[in-house]
Amino acid sequence: MSNITLTIIKPDAVKDGHTGAILDQIIKAGFKVKAMKLKHLSAAEAGKFYEVHKERPFYNDLVKYMSSGPVVPAVLEKDDAVASFRTLIGATNPANADEGTIRKNFGKSLESNAIHGSDSNENALIEAGFFFAGTEIY
Repeated sequence: MSNITLTIIKPDAVKDGHTGAILDQIIKAGFKVKAMKLKHLSAAEAGKFYEVHKERPFYNDLVKYMSSGPVVPAVLEKDDAVASFRTLIGATNPANADEGTIRKNFGKSLESNAIHGSDSNENALIEAGFFFAGTEIY
């Protein structure tokens, strides 16, 4: 069990002005923000971050989408952070997400689903290291 996870508020949610409301929902759910920044990923950076999906048919569209505008990556802390956060954000497809979840509230589609959350404790550490140096995580 880990106490951190990485999230990324995705380009459409940032562009649509939902960053504050999403962060408010995260904090009200008991997560502490340990690091956060506004960043516009290059296609190369998005490709490296999502390299695990390189052989999947959606990879190129995902890279294009994630580099289409600024995102807000953040390291979050809470007991059992990964599992707790996956519950808070809801199903990948907002149409299938439970009421009150971030993706149900702010997602538009399977691709434009507002937010990323780490899928395992191991990936949470790797993903946090992708965006933040250890000295940037408080």
